[in-house]
Amino acid sequence: MIKDSPNPPETDEDSPESIDSKKYADIADRVLRHYLNPSSLTDTPRKPSPLFHIDPDADNETLLAHACESLASANVMTSNLAGLVEGTHRNTLLGIAQVIMLGELAVSRALDNLDPQK
Repeated sequence: MIKDSPNPPETDEDSPESIDSKKYADIADRVLRHYLNPSSLTDTPRKPSPLFHIDPDADNETLLAHACESLASANVMTSNLAGLVEGTHRNTLLGIAQVIMLGELAVSRALDNLDPQK
């Protein structure tokens, strides 16, 4: 009986193919560990920078009001900058301004839900 396909080439464990496959397997393991169990990659917990600090006792309404004002400022700055450029850069800035505006609207709605106007 004749075989339809030839035998696969024999590989040596020191060949570049086996090294690459080991390297790729290690990379795949790290990626899976990162996405499935990210805490396994870091031994120490993340410590936020003390440079910028938000008062842990600040209430939600205050936080949302500041977020709304920050988003409104970012929207104005982006829109003003979009007026100074042309072409695709202008379109990009206008798209960013629109995303900022949507965030501002969402924060405003959250504020309204906290303290509905009568």
